[in-house]
Amino acid sequence: MSDEAIRQALGLLYQEDTLRVFSTLVLGGAPEEAGPDRQVVRRALDRLERGGLAVRDEKGNWEVRRERFRELLHASAKPAEPAVSAEERILRSFLVEGRLRAIPSKRDKQLVVLNYIVQVFEPGVRYPEKDVDVTLRAFHDDYAALRRYLVDEGLLSRENNVYWRSGGPVDTVR
Repeated sequence: MSDEAIRQALGLLYQEDTLRVFSTLVLGGAPEEAGPDRQVVRRALDRLERGGLAVRDEKGNWEVRRERFRELLHASAKPAEPAVSAEERILRSFLVEGRLRAIPSKRDKQLVVLNYIVQVFEPGVRYPEKDVDVTLRAFHDDYAALRRYLVDEGLLSRENNVYWRSGGPVDTVR
């Protein structure tokens, strides 16, 4: 079912003559009670039937088809978003288009962000401090603070201005 079906149903209820006939049916009245012009009532009933809002029962009497509204509601419902891990929620709240809005002040959130950032460094590769700074600047302007946090948390190690990855998760699928 498409948005077109929803627009059609709303359009039918927007038309005064169709709404009058529909309202009469909802209140349990006969369609003829909706107005003196039988032709107008007949056209309104035809439109309501094509829109799935009214049907004839086995005796030939008109009745409202309430389940049509449920069908339209189900058709317009958004699919449920997939469950997101706590780490993913933290990353979404601090990263905007790959850059940190701010360095988290709470350690648990900071560790999630640092574990994400350290993954840009390949295990076993040694990086000069200048390369580390350029890489970290892509995440945040205060690259020195990021570098210090990574070293303090044991995610990067340092010796003679050369850095290498010494912790954090490793992606084994490539």
